[in-house]
Amino acid sequence: MATLRRGAAGAAAAAAGSCSSDSGVLPAPALRDLAPAVVKKKQNYTSVHEAVKAGDVEQLALMIKSGASINEVDVVHKFTPLQCAAHSGSLEDVNVSDRNDWKPVHYAAFHGRLGCLQLLVRWGASVDDVDNNGNLPAHLAAAEGHLHCFKFLVGKMAGVTHTLQAKNDHGETPRDLAERFSKDNILQYIDGVEKEEEHPETQEVLAFPAHDAAFKGDLLVVRRLVRSGVININERDDKGSTLLHKAAEQGHIHCLQWLVEMGADCDITNDAAETPKDVAKRFSHLAAVELLTPRTGNSNSSDEELDANNIKFFETHGVEGSTDSKEDLTLDKAEKRNARMRAYHKIKELQRLLEVAYSNYRQLGGLTEEERKTKKEERKVEKALRELEAQLEYERVRREKLESQLDDYRAEIKQLREGRGKTRSASAASAEAETMAKSCNDSLQPRRSETTLRNEPQKRGSRLEV
Repeated sequence: MATLRRGAAGAAAAAAGSCSSDSGVLPAPALRDLAPAVVKKKQNYTSVHEAVKAGDVEQLALMIKSGASINEVDVVHKFTPLQCAAHSGSLEDVNVSDRNDWKPVHYAAFHGRLGCLQLLVRWGASVDDVDNNGNLPAHLAAAEGHLHCFKFLVGKMAGVTHTLQAKNDHGETPRDLAERFSKDNILQYIDGVEKEEEHPETQEVLAFPAHDAAFKGDLLVVRRLVRSGVININERDDKGSTLLHKAAEQGHIHCLQWLVEMGADCDITNDAAETPKDVAKRFSHLAAVELLTPRTGNSNSSDEELDANNIKFFETHGVEGSTDSKEDLTLDKAEKRNARMRAYHKIKELQRLLEVAYSNYRQLGGLTEEERKTKKEERKVEKALRELEAQLEYERVRREKLESQLDDYRAEIKQLREGRGKTRSASAASAEAETMAKSCNDSLQPRRSETTLRNEPQKRGSRLEV
């Protein structure tokens, strides 16, 4: 590449993406492309951290290629190479592109490395840059189904609508890519975000004043509303967020500290299935994450996608904790988990029975609600088609009439032109005859004058003789 100095942050992010790729859909950069343009004296480093701190991309690439771990933790400072890169790198280095015009943020989004993505953005990486195919990092995260990275990018870009409607060079939005690669988690999140866009923010402020105060970091108002009993400390807004969610979104440590001390439940999830710790992590508020981590019952990484086959799937909260205090929850954690498991399996069984009932109903000739809607739409389309065909026939007949009238007008114009030509010919002939007659008269006039002069003396002599 053309840059004279490669930043350690960009190198570590690119190396992390290439070494941990599990998809193989898009090409990762060759390690030789990471080599700096300036020839450096080769040095031997005892760890990856030293190479990262020195900004020696060539040696870093060789160490990774030789089997060194890109996620090795420093014994002294407990730093990963990426954290060392972010600490020692400079802001202009995190936006270095490779031959595919991919930047470190593209690799982090594509491989689902939320922590890497957060650090890159914190050190000045742009989330609005596109690659050779016009893909934003949000496109790549949506295509690979990395929901947490996609949420983070949506929150960091200029606007939600701008992000969701952004198209690459093939005219595809993040929704289109998620549909093409069957990423249902991304599609569900986009549907929820688009639904939220229909609610004006003023309604939330008026209906949930404590949530607005927590969002702004106004601890005085929050304390007064909670202590006076106007609201419950675990009250949710229309999006399922508690006061902790709002304070964590903006990183207001003083509000978070007070709410935790007052017994706010750190395990409640909002409509997006996020705990306050997840929200703080999404917006890169590391101090808030550190504060909430010991108090969050589910310590699983938010980057880990769980399904029903994993027992940890049932550890998270559902709708519990909306306005209830902790004393109202009589079940312990194991009993709640088992109850969730029973309810979940019951839902699955009912869904299976419902599908069987639908199948039997259709075999007996019945129409489901979807089929009724489809037939109604078909009738509507057929009616519109008939109306258009009738309109087309009317226009065809009208056109034929107009063409017939046009032919008549053309014939009449032709006749008028022929009659006008004949009239002009007759006028020209008469004018020519008049001209010839006039010229003849003019030629005869001198002869008459000469004859008169010759006869004049004879007349005089005759008079004298008389």
